[in-house]
Amino acid sequence: MDNVVSPALSARARMRVGILDILALPTQHIADTLYHLIITKQYASVTPQAISVWCRQSGHQTFYATYYGLGDPLRLLPSDLDVVFIACYTQASALAYALGKIYRRKRTRTVIGGPHAKAFPLDCLRFFDLVVKECDKNLIADILAGAFEPGSIISSDKPFDDLPTVEERMPEIRASAFLWAKRPIFSTTVPMLASMGCPYTCDFCTDWSSTYRLLSGERLAADLRFLAENLNGVLLVFHDPNFAVRFDPVLDVLESIPPDLRSPYVIESSLTVLRGSRLKRLKETRCLGVAPGIESWVDYSKKAGLGRKAGLDKVKSVVEHFELLHEYMPYLQANLMFGLDTDEGDDPVELTKEFIVRAPFVWPTINIPVPFGGTPLFENYLANGRILEAMPFSFYYAPYLVITLKHYDPLNYYEKLIELFSFCTDSEILNRRMRCKPDLKGKFIHWTRATSTKAAIRSYQRILKMLRSDPQFRAFHEGRSKVLPEFYHQEYERMLGPFAPLLSRADRTPLLRDNEVRPVWRRTAT
Repeated sequence: MDNVVSPALSARARMRVGILDILALPTQHIADTLYHLIITKQYASVTPQAISVWCRQSGHQTFYATYYGLGDPLRLLPSDLDVVFIACYTQASALAYALGKIYRRKRTRTVIGGPHAKAFPLDCLRFFDLVVKECDKNLIADILAGAFEPGSIISSDKPFDDLPTVEERMPEIRASAFLWAKRPIFSTTVPMLASMGCPYTCDFCTDWSSTYRLLSGERLAADLRFLAENLNGVLLVFHDPNFAVRFDPVLDVLESIPPDLRSPYVIESSLTVLRGSRLKRLKETRCLGVAPGIESWVDYSKKAGLGRKAGLDKVKSVVEHFELLHEYMPYLQANLMFGLDTDEGDDPVELTKEFIVRAPFVWPTINIPVPFGGTPLFENYLANGRILEAMPFSFYYAPYLVITLKHYDPLNYYEKLIELFSFCTDSEILNRRMRCKPDLKGKFIHWTRATSTKAAIRSYQRILKMLRSDPQFRAFHEGRSKVLPEFYHQEYERMLGPFAPLLSRADRTPLLRDNEVRPVWRRTAT
């Protein structure tokens, strides 16, 4: 491990600090290039932007960038940084690890945060000097002052409450979402937060144990006024895990903006929130889209407000709810999972098909269960030996399967996944979906997503072919072999391209057990 850090880090009053938000691995397909350029580019997270603002406010020379799969990530920041903060999702962690090694060799202190660091902090520590689970402005200041020794996992006692305003984040928003950092384009979005945490305890979700709390309504109102005056018409994307659980205080703020100055916005929320007279208020404040989590046709019904309904009864009720939503907002997405322990036989596939037929105006996002660290799902799978422990973190996303399933062998599971995605992108279904979208922007988004999904089907088919033809590959996915198939080593190297030689085969094997490590807690001043 290249454990070299810049000496006397706290001695320099003004440091060169880089913040890199990694949104994707290097692009592999033409269809991915278009998707990353139009959509992934707009996935920039709020927290890296906040860190950039805090560093700048502290007087440091600050450089912020996002990497969304195009170009060379090393060219996004200067090479002579004192400190670099890198944020990433688990699927992009290999690129973050490679960059961590490169910056360490340059004597730059390396700090990793974001969803992956929170889920798998011990693994991150192999490649970074500091791992941050939760942060606030004071913790970032302590990091820059050199308060923590390399090899530390650190955290504030809770996520930040004081989010920088949109006006303060404008340099970061321009860099991440504008064309050449100069002007907004049709796909430009502004990341927002009105709340943190979620009141539900879904066992697969990294927010399962978080506390729901509103952020400052005054700050949100100031942000909305600034956007109305300076970026009128640009789409706002609320990154709240569950938007407006406390509905009235949030909507009161949105309604305080004059109707002709309100910015359009999209949200993720629960069906229990999206009901009754609230839908009219959402429409009047220009909510254009919502992505509720349905998850399963036999489980997780509480947050859909359906009690114990399951099977076709749940499908019918969810369709009715989405039909009502469609009267008030044009863009709808349903988040589903296939492969949970409650899924068995053909029913989950046929029920999802029925939902697609009955609600063509809803885009179905079908996810493979992924055991993210710190969740009850992860602990359950790990305790029962159901995680494929040799599988690198780069494969902790679709189309890859990193667990053994309770009711499906891997071959049968991939056959059903391909059946589902092929049905979802069938020309007749796509035409029906397009007819439900009168505006050009909505049609274009659906076309882009359908094109990307069709490209992804080829990846599912390739894995299915390997399961059918390679006994060792199938033995690994059935849990009978602990040896990572050569296929995944080659795929890993293909994904990382020129960065692959930086990570040895030993580096690729994740550390999943971190019970012996405890964070260094820093209590936020009250």
